[in-house]
Amino acid sequence: MKRLLGAAVVAVLAVSLVACSGKARVRQPAELVKVSNQFDLAPVWSVSIGSSEPFNFHPAVAGDAVYAASRRGSLRKIDLQSGKTVWDVTVPEKLSIGPGSDGKVTAVVTTEGDVFAYDDTGKNIWKFHIGGEVLTAPVVAGGVVVIRGLDNRFVGLDAATGKRRWIYQRQQSALSLRVGYGMLSIGNEVIVTGFAGGRFGMIGIANGGLVWETPISFPKGFSEIERLNDVSAKPSMEGERICAVSYQGRIGCAQARTGTLIWFKDFSSFTGTAQSTDFVFAANEKSHVTAFRSSDGVQVWENTQLTWRDVGEPLAIGRVVLMGDKQGYIHAMSQSGGEMLARIRHDTTPVTAAPIAVGGLILVQSQGGKLAAYSPK
Repeated sequence: MKRLLGAAVVAVLAVSLVACSGKARVRQPAELVKVSNQFDLAPVWSVSIGSSEPFNFHPAVAGDAVYAASRRGSLRKIDLQSGKTVWDVTVPEKLSIGPGSDGKVTAVVTTEGDVFAYDDTGKNIWKFHIGGEVLTAPVVAGGVVVIRGLDNRFVGLDAATGKRRWIYQRQQSALSLRVGYGMLSIGNEVIVTGFAGGRFGMIGIANGGLVWETPISFPKGFSEIERLNDVSAKPSMEGERICAVSYQGRIGCAQARTGTLIWFKDFSSFTGTAQSTDFVFAANEKSHVTAFRSSDGVQVWENTQLTWRDVGEPLAIGRVVLMGDKQGYIHAMSQSGGEMLARIRHDTTPVTAAPIAVGGLILVQSQGGKLAAYSPK
């Protein structure tokens, strides 16, 4: 029944996003406004990994390498600077989510609920049957592979042997979003992640213990659909401030050490937050992008030029905010004022994963499987 409810949520959410009080909304993507690029993302290298559609696969970066995967089971290690393939292996089952890696061990999870781990030469070193569906990318840190299932179960596996070290079980919700719940690794010690019911918290990597848990919003309404209030996207961190956003709830920031909320505002999103020193950025379900002042949550600007373009997870870097859309464009907005500064066409398939800034490059992977590195100019 829970699996059926999870599947039902996808259909209901699709309807809820295009209907209001029984009146259908027109979800026509906004026409792109002409932009005179004030800077450029110059292509450095590009490779085809293979499609991840309809899932949202992210590449993982560790050291001087990028690890990327496709839905059909291709797993590849790529040199960060040159884009050359170091090794390429085929996982014997289809994958439900992209890889996690610390540069020594790389882990992926299959649609059959199996975790496969590979060493830095591409050799399979162990397999563990986790059971249940997994749509969240593994975290590999501190000698532990952390797996999170859709059943609210967190499992810590020994990175070297695959033996289970710990398990942390959350209470099942009556209804929750059937999406990947992002995990933010901080050093090799803790992960920060969201939960159903408008909460997010910090979990120890070594033992799976809950360090703190904070409600950012509360379910409201009469039906289970109206009360959906999950923090599904990966929280963001800048300095001593961790920020998160919930679906049909709020956006807010908390102290990293204690989880004490600093501020919160009514907002709804399942694509997450990005932070700079001064601002927190997020896009709502209409793809209206908003900037809040990170110190107190005051709204600074809102950009509605990307309405219904289904923008993905944001990245704040330098003076811009980057995010992809469902037509494969990458948009760059000014952090201070929200005006559109640049646009490039990465692919013709959706870019839902957040761009990654590393080693002076910007990495982007589309659902169609194009993985490319760009150099900001």
